[in-house]
Amino acid sequence: MRALLLAAAASLSFAHAQGIPEDVKETADMLMRAGLEDRVGYETVEDLTTEVGARLGGSEAEARARDWAVEHLKELGFTDVRVEEFTMPYWERRYEYAAIESPFPQELEIIALGNSVGTPKGGLSGEVVRFETLDDLIEAPMDDALKGKIVFVDEGMTRTQDGSGYGVAVRKRSGAANEGSKRGAIAALIRSVGTDKHRFPHTGGMRYAEDVEPIPTAALSFPDAEQLTRALERGSVKVGLDLAVKTKRQVTSGNVIADIKGQTDEIVVIGGHLDSWDLGTGAVDDGAGIGITTGAAKLILDHIEETGEQPLRTIRLIYWGAEEVGLLGAQAYAEQHADEMDKHAFAAESDFGARKIWKLDTRFGEDKLGLAREMVRVLLPLGVAPGNNMATGGPDVTPLRARGVPVVTPRQNGWDYFDLHHTADDTFDKIDPDELAQNVAVYAAMTWMAANTPGGFRAEPAATASE
Repeated sequence: MRALLLAAAASLSFAHAQGIPEDVKETADMLMRAGLEDRVGYETVEDLTTEVGARLGGSEAEARARDWAVEHLKELGFTDVRVEEFTMPYWERRYEYAAIESPFPQELEIIALGNSVGTPKGGLSGEVVRFETLDDLIEAPMDDALKGKIVFVDEGMTRTQDGSGYGVAVRKRSGAANEGSKRGAIAALIRSVGTDKHRFPHTGGMRYAEDVEPIPTAALSFPDAEQLTRALERGSVKVGLDLAVKTKRQVTSGNVIADIKGQTDEIVVIGGHLDSWDLGTGAVDDGAGIGITTGAAKLILDHIEETGEQPLRTIRLIYWGAEEVGLLGAQAYAEQHADEMDKHAFAAESDFGARKIWKLDTRFGEDKLGLAREMVRVLLPLGVAPGNNMATGGPDVTPLRARGVPVVTPRQNGWDYFDLHHTADDTFDKIDPDELAQNVAVYAAMTWMAANTPGGFRAEPAATASE
């Protein structure tokens, strides 16, 4: 018995010590170098943003994007392509207008936030009460001071390379309306969640708390938030607001999926979200992610066709639907594949623009962190440094991560990402082909290693033995 236990322990130790095979790393290096010359990724973004344009979740344009995606993937040589449909509520903007009515009459550049209710027909007007931060509004007393007023949360966003300022700033998208409504406000305005100084307001989704009366909510562009603040410094300001929106209880959306079959039933997921907001053409968010992961998958597909070398695991490319309006495609995918979660070995979404990747965050089992270090060593020539083991994997990967799937986040340089995010200025001309190709190279190499590393990235079960 003792000999058996020693043999089992030795076997387990070997399993823990397994790394990425040398031939896998060699192929990853080849894919990486080919990725730097890739044009498929860039051309995919061009085609999507030109032939479809903006594609709000649940809209006719998003449906056209799915049709485009299926045809595009088949033209690239993917044979196992399908659409997995789901239903969702639908919201769209119809009209928005705001102006200072007194004491300095002038129009303001605003954008309705996604899921906002409209104003009464003909609009509304009210005195504006400014709060420097959302926390200041939260701390305001529950009295009649804001009754009939328009609350204005003027909190800015800090520019960072990793986009960490977004988490703090985005709270006000829902918080301004919810907290204002609790105190009797009739509408809410916020300074756009962005780092730019241009006059394109930033939209984005918001959600009403169940215990509040929904009130209209919109975002001001940076210069208009500054203008309103200056006016308020001079005394009382009255603003008129007119928002018209359209909603439907249920429409159809879907996730587009293309599989590169592996030798086993385990799955490696990469992808981006196919939908966008309705203002620009969704190039940076998230046409770039669609292009990056498509380019990477195409490089792998070409390698397989040229060599006959089938990956250990299936590589699944997903174009998630309806991300911007609540991660609805991500939730649908996780629910539709709930009985396969233990087969999902690895996942990553590209959804942070097209700037260069500078580090790799992971969320692997603690005993598998050596694999993360090996991955980074392969990617080091591309300027990719080791990150932490607290990766999110990307928004649409969130439901997978919550179900225990190992994920990675290839961290892109997001220094200017929130200058364009959710604005009319998110257009194809903002994509740098060389920087996008670096992303394709990283994803191709990373995905090949993920699909061919024995043992996977989950923590090994703790060894138990008894005499």
